[in-house]
This record gives sequence, C-alpha cells and structure tokens, in this order.
Amino acid sequence: MGLVLTLTSLAIVYITLNATFVAMVQMLVYAGAVMTLFLFVIMMIGVDKPEQSRKEIKGQTFLISGTLILLVSIIVYIGLENGLNWDLLFPESENVIEGTPSLLASSMFTSWVFPFEVISILLIVATTSALALAYEFKKSESND
Repeated sequence: MGLVLTLTSLAIVYITLNATFVAMVQMLVYAGAVMTLFLFVIMMIGVDKPEQSRKEIKGQTFLISGTLILLVSIIVYIGLENGLNWDLLFPESENVIEGTPSLLASSMFTSWVFPFEVISILLIVATTSALALAYEFKKSESND
C-alpha cells in the first residue's frame, strides 16, 4: 500500500508541474500494471502465512490517524497564518518544454532508449528470478 501511495504522490507532483500526460501514465503504468505484477509475484511465492510476532496496541489505528490529522492541520494553519507564497515552493521553469505525448515519445525513444530497455529487462529478470525461487522452494517442500 505504501508503494501505491508513493506512486500516487509522484503523479500529484507531475500534475503540479503541468505534466498531466506523464501523471496519467504514472498512474496507469506504475500504480496499475507494476503493482499487479508485484502482487502476482507475491502470490506465486506464497507469502500468505500470518506473522506470529505481530502485536497490536489497543487503539493504535486511532492514535496514528489522529496524530497525522493533527500534524497536517498544524502545517496548514502555519502556512495560512504566515501567508505562504506558493510561487516560492513551485517556481516556474525557464526552459519549459510543452509536454505533448509526441515530444515525450521522441525524447524517450531517441536519447533515452538505452535506459528504457535496461529497466524493462531488469523487471523481466526480477520476475523470472522470483518465480524460479518460488518453484524451487515449493519443490523442496514437497520432497520433505
């Protein structure tokens, strides 16, 4: 769940930078497809056994959510009280390139094609390795 929250936050950062296409691709590809891939690999490994050492404190969910709400409220209050200048936090870039999909595609497949392919191969190798490890683990369990 933390990974989905991180990827969603990154998409929000892209939206604040007026890169809506990149934000939508971030949400669709990473938060959708990659999380589905990770869940598939976790299901193949079989990590569905409950943890024995996990202890819950009574009211821990209420305490954590209340603390987070209080911290966010304090930050918003301080920002509004001091007249927070959003232009200082998100300054305009001087060399803004229009974020059209055609410019993004031409940039990705001309100057960034090697890193793009390396990342795709890395994802395939990681998935194949996880499946191979899970298969050998289940095979050795059935022999015992």
